[in-house]
Formats: sequence, C-alpha cells, structure tokens
Amino acid sequence: MQNNPDTTLVTPDAPIKNYTHGGRAKCLQRLVRLDMPVPRTVALSFAAVHRIAEGHLPDIDRIVAAFDGNPLLCVRPSSEDPDWGGPGAILNIGMNAARHEALCQSLGKVAADALYVRFVQAYASNVARLDPDVFDDVDVAEEGALDRILDAYAFEADEPFPQDPGRQLAAVLKSMARAWEGTSARLLRQAKGAPMDAGLGLIVQQMIPGLGQDECGSGVLQLVDTATGLPQLTGRYLSQSQGRDALGAGRKALYLQKDPRGTSLEDLAPAAFAALKDHAARMRVRLREEMQVEFVIENGRVHILDGVRVPRSSRAAVQIAVRLAEDGIITQQEAVMRVEPRALNELLHRQVDPRARRDVIGTGIAASPGAATGRLVFTAAEAQAGAARREPCVLIRRETVPEDIRGMHAAIAVLTEKGGMTSHAAVIGRGLGLPCIVGASGLRFRMSQEQLVAPDGRVFRTGDIITIDGTSGQILAGEPEMLEPALDDAFQTLMSWADEARDIGIRANADTPEDAQTARNFDAQGIGLCRTEHMFFEPGRLIVMREMIFAETSDDRAAVLERLLPMQRADFIQLFRIMEGQPVCIRLFDPPLHEFLPTTRAGQRDLAEALDIPLSDVVRRAEEMGEYNPMLGLRGVRLGVTVPEIYDMQARAIFEATIEASRDGAPVEPEIMIPLVSAKREVELVKSRIDAVAAAVRAERGRSFVYKLGVMVETPRAALRAGEIAQHVSFLSFGTNDLTQMTYGLSRDDAGRFMSAYVQKGVFAEDPFHVLDTDGVGELLQLGAERGREACPSVTLGICGEHGGNPESISFCRDAGFDYVSCSPFRVPVARLAAAQLAIAHQIGQEKAAE
Repeated sequence: MQNNPDTTLVTPDAPIKNYTHGGRAKCLQRLVRLDMPVPRTVALSFAAVHRIAEGHLPDIDRIVAAFDGNPLLCVRPSSEDPDWGGPGAILNIGMNAARHEALCQSLGKVAADALYVRFVQAYASNVARLDPDVFDDVDVAEEGALDRILDAYAFEADEPFPQDPGRQLAAVLKSMARAWEGTSARLLRQAKGAPMDAGLGLIVQQMIPGLGQDECGSGVLQLVDTATGLPQLTGRYLSQSQGRDALGAGRKALYLQKDPRGTSLEDLAPAAFAALKDHAARMRVRLREEMQVEFVIENGRVHILDGVRVPRSSRAAVQIAVRLAEDGIITQQEAVMRVEPRALNELLHRQVDPRARRDVIGTGIAASPGAATGRLVFTAAEAQAGAARREPCVLIRRETVPEDIRGMHAAIAVLTEKGGMTSHAAVIGRGLGLPCIVGASGLRFRMSQEQLVAPDGRVFRTGDIITIDGTSGQILAGEPEMLEPALDDAFQTLMSWADEARDIGIRANADTPEDAQTARNFDAQGIGLCRTEHMFFEPGRLIVMREMIFAETSDDRAAVLERLLPMQRADFIQLFRIMEGQPVCIRLFDPPLHEFLPTTRAGQRDLAEALDIPLSDVVRRAEEMGEYNPMLGLRGVRLGVTVPEIYDMQARAIFEATIEASRDGAPVEPEIMIPLVSAKREVELVKSRIDAVAAAVRAERGRSFVYKLGVMVETPRAALRAGEIAQHVSFLSFGTNDLTQMTYGLSRDDAGRFMSAYVQKGVFAEDPFHVLDTDGVGELLQLGAERGREACPSVTLGICGEHGGNPESISFCRDAGFDYVSCSPFRVPVARLAAAQLAIAHQIGQEKAAE
C-alpha cells in the first residue's frame, strides 16, 4: 500500500502532501506522528480520485485488505483548502446482513439496526441517487423498520441493497469523485476562491461505531470560542452516536465539562475527557493552530477521527493569531500572515449577525462596509431633521451630489439607484465609515412619491425601517440582530506587528476634522488627500461661494472670497493639529462651479432673493455655466488658471493655518496638490501665484515656514509627461479614480449599470473602478513613476484614488517603487495589514532564493 503514493496507508513517513492528498489526509498523518489514537486510514490522492471520476477504479480489494478484520469503513473528502468544501462523508460502509447479525450479538439489536439504517439511507441518497422521500413512511424507531427500509430500497432501485463491502466502497468512491467533478460543485468552489482544476483527495477510515454496551458516543471539542477567539472549552458530546451527530442533537447532547445545567462527558467518562483535553492542547502546540477535535468514545476509550482548523469569525481570527504568537507557538510575522486583510472590515464596523434572519428586498454594489438600520428618508434635509431628533435615518437618493454631504453626515447609511465603486456616494460613504450600497437598480426609486418598491412588489415609504448591509450589498426589511465592532487589545497588537513589517507608507483620504481624527485613531501616516471642495457646501459657506460665482471682476471675486478665508483657515488648523506634524496633502479646489448653483426653479428663486438680483440673472448665469461634460470641462487646475482668486485664497488659508498650528504644536509642513493637471505650463502658472502668496504671508506674519507643491496625476497626458512636470514639484500623487475613468472612457458613476455584465462576459476581469487595472491604467502609473523619478530622483510618489486601500493595488505600488498609498480612513487598517503581508512574503521569497 505504501509503495503506491496514489493509494497509501496513512503512516508517519507516507508520501502525503497537502497539495497531493488534501488537508484532511495531511492532518491525520500529523496526528499519527504525534502517536494519537487515530483509526487506521488509507488516503487517495487527487490524481487517484480524478481517475475514479473518469471510471478507472483503484484496486478495491487492496484497499479493503489494508484494514485488519474487515471493519466497517467511512469515506471523507480531503480538499486542499477546507473552505472549498466537498461531498459529505459516508459512514458504515461494509454493513450487510452478515455484519448486522454479528453486531446484534456484540452491540445489541438496537445499535446494529441503527448502524445499518444509517448506511442504507446515506447510500440511497448519495450513491444510488434515490429520492430521500422513499423512506418517509418508515419510522426508524419502530420494530421491523430495517426490513421495511431495505424493501423500499429494493423497490426504488430495482435491485436488492448491495451486500458486498468491496462493491459498496467502489460505488461510494465513484459517487464522491463524480460529485466533486460536477458543474455545480465546480462553480460553487470557484466562488469560494478555488482554482478551476482544484483536486479532491479521499480518505477511507476504519469506523469506530460509537455505539455499544458501555459508554460510547461521539462529539467535537475545541479550546477557544468560535466567535471571540478567547480561551473557552467548547463542543458537544452525544452518547450512542456517530460522526458529528452531537452538533445537531439539540438538548440531547451533553456538555463536555462539568456543568450545573446538566450531565457532562466529564461526569460519565472523566478519564476520556482528560485525555481529550490533553490531545487538543498537544495539537495546538504541535500543529501550531487552534484545532477542533472530532472524536469517538468506544467503551470509555478515546479515538481521534479528525482534526480541523477551528471555524472562526474575523474577530476570533485576530485573537487566535495573536495568542498563538504571544505563547511562542508561531512568530509575530506568521500571526500577521494568518489574518485576511479584508476580514478587518468586520472588526471596524457593525455587521448583521450571521445567525440573524435576512428579509432581502434588493441588492446592489457593496460600496462601503458595515450595516445600519434606520427609517427611510428621501432628502438630505430630512436626514438632518432626523438626526436632530436623534432618529437613525437611511438616506435614499438616485445618486448623491456634493449638496447631499450634510445629509450623508446626518444619515447612518446611504442607498442609491445609480453609481459604482468610485461614485460620489461610495467615496464619501467609505470616508465617513458609513454603510453604503450603490447601483441598486433592481429596486424602483419613486423619488417624487418618496417610495422604494421591491422586486416582489412591496412598497417602502418615508419612515419605514430597513437595514443597509454595505458588506454584502443586501438591502433588508426590518431590523435584524447586529454585531458591534471590536477593536480590542489583540487588534492593536496585530497592527503594531504589521507596522514593524511593512515597507510602504499608508495615508488616509480625509476631508473633515472627523475624518482626520478617524485616520489618526487608525494610525495613518498622514493625510494623502484632503478634498477642500467639501468644505464649501455648508449653508453659511455655500451662499458666499454663490456670491463669488456672480461676481463680475477679479477684485470682486477676491473680496467675496475674503469672507471664506477665516473659515478655510480654521478648517486647516484643525486638520494640522489633529495630525500632529504628520504630512497633510491638501488638494486645491477641483469641481466645476456650476455644482454650487441650484438646479430647481425654487432654489434659483431663493438664491435671487438672497443675492438681491433678478431671477433672470440667476437663470442666465446657470445656463452660461452649463457644460456638456462637466467632468472634462472647467474644473481643477483649469479653474486655478482662469479664476485664480480661489487658489490664492486657499493658499493663504493653508499658510496662515500652518503658522498658527505650528505655534503650539509639532512643526507643520503642508503639501499643496494641484488637481487635473495636463500640461507643465499649468503647473508653472499656479506655482508662481502660490509662491507669491507664501512670500506675502511670510512678510506679513514675520514667520518662516516650508511647504511642498505637487500635482494630482489623473489625466493620461499628465502620466505620459510626468518627466517634465516632476521638475517643478515635490510629489506626484496619482488619482486612480479619474485616471481609470479617462483611460477607459467610462463614466465611473454610470458604469455600475452594465459593469457586472461586462465582468460576467469576460470583457474585463474585474470592475476597474473596484480593482486597479494593472495592465492598462497600471502601465500609465509605471510610465509616470519612471519618467518622474528619472527627471527628478527625489520626487515622492503616491496614489490617492480609492484603489489605494486594495491589497492588489498596494502590491502593484510596492513593485513600482511608490512611497505611499492613501485610502479612506476606515480602510487604513486593511491597507496596513496588506502592506505588511506583502513585505513579509517578499522577505520569505528572498530568503528561499538565497538558500
């Protein structure tokens, strides 16, 4: 048996690998090496199982002969990753009339009948593919139930139940192999991340019945709590049972250790319980993992059937990894590598309890993680009113615009009909840590009637309660149970280890003091993008911006903007003080001015009244400023060149805030970023005015300060001409949201309507607004980085688009030599962990290469 690696007895030195026989087979071999009481087992390799699926069976007699005394057998799947699943186990193979008669003598008729009935039912449904309903009329507890079940099988299968153990085993192996190769199973495991050609191993193991005259039974045991990861002996045990029966036995199952609520395994078999605890503790140390032990007790004697990695929540995964490292079982680097970065989202936000009932009324794009329950409101004003009443509200919009910012701040979640991963609602939602679903086109948004209509016809109105699950993209009716976020000591410890390992900076995109404080709390290394336009949409500032738009001359515009200067200065002072000397990159005004004008006639009438001008002037001005494609129109640096008074005011506010914040805190070195640059001359024009403002402020205040000037590379031309641009700036920050939009010629707000179809048809591997296109957009990034560094070796490189928080994007940026990535505040921990894992993997690769 051992001479054939495809069908081998599990011994300490058998040729068994995780990638050839699967994780279960390899774990059993490790348990055998630890001299644990594992029943005799034969492992079938991926190759052997694949041949079985094609109709080429191994030597069945040889497998059966490996088990002394022809005991009953079970077959279980052994995939490379347990999360990929596999067909269910089949127990009691080898049961037939002769074996039943013998077991009646040794175990008693009740136990023998139970073993035979269980096998016939499992064989019928999983191997013979009979409808399980054929046994519905049979009460297995009644006298003669076994005979009636055998008769029912013979009638439905048109042949008696097979009696030859070899034939039974062959049929089971063939059934399980073909189930793994089936289309449905293949699609299901691919959805879980398995490769298309993922293999399945099978293990054939001697059955320990778990039924008998003395204390017999089965159960599972683990040393930690699945939800929290904290030390806690948990599990269940069921007398006179097999496999994992105890987990579904309800009140019939016994506790493991002594418990005032009822009988325990420790009461019935104290020696067996002590042995189990010892086995679990040894497995934790020697297998370097928290393990769930599947066991069976035969007349008081313990047998270990299997050891699997303890199922765990994201919270438990962090706790377990940290405790294993603190106990010296694994290294700190291994602990960092064991936690999936995206799993941290569940720790940072409230989540719907996985055990809660979900009444799903629609789905959309999961744009910002977390879950929240509130009453429906359809305008930003209603959201603000609800917040004033301390009433949680979910803001419903077709799509959000900058004017909705205050309503988004007031709401606890946002749902939009349109949009994609980089739409306004998605970007702001992630920045605020606000659960957000966009592109929910399956729901009907009746905005004028303030109604939301589900596909099943249910109508939800203002005030109705719904739940937004921004992690899954599901919209739920009602209020399911929630799990609160958990940023405990284990989380902080893991992140400190991650920071020791990573080799790329992690900054945050933060527009408000609240955003900055969140970024600071998550240990961001500064602000990589502060979008100043969001500061202008507060009512007191909005009217001033509108006055500026209607000003006729440069002096008039400057005079109006003078009233905004102290407000901007106060904003920047707060940001600088919160970040305590860390870099703060402030993007100068970017959006087209028409966004600040009212779009409705009522709004235009209110503006005319506020400015004391004719309504016709407001309407005419709005029409004059209208653009066919505003995102490619008069915005960004183009405004800075044609309406320079805005940038002059912002630069002065930044420099005056720098002096003020540095007076009683760490020295501030602001970074000023020019948006939407396409040409070197644009930079020269803006730079000369900013330098002039800096000189004026130094002279007026009698204080010196330093600052950095850079550009946001978000047009293809800027990336291609980065060499000549870099000679005039200190940094290049790549805005991958707009760069992706312009490279593809796709509207990031509208692409969500058809993007899923494009991905399904293989046009794009992934949504390029969600996962960075490292081939197309990535080539522009590489060209920009290379040409910028070639012209100016000291230039700092970063990305500040929403891709910055994705592990795939961080990997690309590390390889391209970027200095930092910047992302939404709540994605900072994810980025820190992902960057650490990439650095550790790179180090491991170098060490292996050196060997």
